[in-house]
Formats: sequence, C-alpha cells, structure tokens
Amino acid sequence: MTLRFHEIAETDHRLLNPFSEAKLLLLGELCRLRRGMRLLDLACGKGEMLCRFAERYEIVGVGVDISAVFLGAATDRAHQLDVWSRVQFVQEDAATYPQVHHEYDIVSCIGATWIGGGLVGTLALMKTALRPDGGLLLVGEPYWIDSPPYEAYAAMDVQPDEFATLDGTLDRFEEADVELVEMVLSNSDDWDRYEAAQWWAIYDWLEANGDDPEADSLREWNANNRRVYLTYGRRYLNWGVFVLRV
Repeated sequence: MTLRFHEIAETDHRLLNPFSEAKLLLLGELCRLRRGMRLLDLACGKGEMLCRFAERYEIVGVGVDISAVFLGAATDRAHQLDVWSRVQFVQEDAATYPQVHHEYDIVSCIGATWIGGGLVGTLALMKTALRPDGGLLLVGEPYWIDSPPYEAYAAMDVQPDEFATLDGTLDRFEEADVELVEMVLSNSDDWDRYEAAQWWAIYDWLEANGDDPEADSLREWNANNRRVYLTYGRRYLNWGVFVLRV
C-alpha cells in the first residue's frame, strides 16, 4: 500500500490505528502524564495522540511523520484544541529523527515499527531519544491471537515471524531489554471501525476521482484488503499499545 493510498483510505480517521478515543485517553492516564513532560511521537500520523495529551495533561512534544497530508491535519487539530503552542510537527523520516541529545521523557511509535526494521529494532531506535536516566516507551504493535493457516501470511502480505503471539511479543520486549508495565489492547469493534471506515472513504474518493491514474489500483487494493480482513485479519490478528520502562 502506497503512502497516497493510506492518505486516501484514512481520510476520515483521527486515529490511524484500531484504537478508540476512550482507549487513547486511558493510555494517557496509565502513563501518569503530568504538566511539562516531553514526548516524541515517531510516525505520528495526524497527531491526535500528541494533541489530546497536550490538551488533557499539558505535556509538550514533537510529532514526526513523512506525510504532508497527515501533518496538515495534525496542525489543524492542534489549533482546534488550542495546543499549538505546546506541540510541533516535523516532516521528516521518523527512522532517522531520534538523536542522543533529545532527552525526552516519553518516546512513542504507535503502529509503525517498520521504521526500525521490526519491533526490537524500533525499540532500540526509540531509546536513543530518551533522557539519560530512562523513561517510557509507548509502542503500538500487532500480535497473533492464534497461529493463522499458512495461506493467510501471503494473503496478508506478512512474514510468519513478522509478528508474534502476545507472549512472544513479551519475549521480544525482554530481548530489547525493556520491561512491560502496562498495555491497552484493541478489540473487534476497534478493528471494524478502523478497517470499515476505510472502505467508505475509498468508495467516496473513487466516486469523485474515477479518472485518476491510480483509481483502478486503489479499487483493487480495497477489494483485496476487505476480503483479507474478513477472512483472516479479524480472526487471527490483534493490536495493542504497550507501555515499557527503560
């Protein structure tokens, strides 16, 4: 799926993951956020988490993403919630942004662990930007509810070891030398709202842009994605945000 397809499919999303507003706010409570804490959000998408946390807890932070479309929405949201003075959005590659001089209290990567070549590599990347005495990492990651049939891997375009089971994900945290202290997991309704809303957004876009050179490719991708989700994804794959101490 290309970046442009993501931007079209997620037109109507504020959260670009299978996560509800209630769970996002719960996550903030669990992280014990307080005024003045500094957060770096890698691959921040439309910046909803950073903006809502800035509004609710008066934290400050930076969101990094490669999509000008998503960052435009993030900037609009910051002004809408009147937190524009506490947040900054940067259009850069999240894989190269973290630096040892950053010293953030919290570093997050919610649903984009491809930036570090997988979960363990991304956690190592995130640690780079933490303050010297440690802090929190927030990582969003899929996991297998149960081992899917072999044909599901090809249909979902993932390698068998790309994700782990929930206990296998814990093994990967231990490999990365971080401690799991909390988590907020998605459910089927969260997934449905994330996936199904894309179908309608794409339908509307195709109705208005049927002569676009990529229209046929997007239509084909959408049809395939919908079938794969209903056949395999909803049954075998889940997702969650994990709170880790360093």
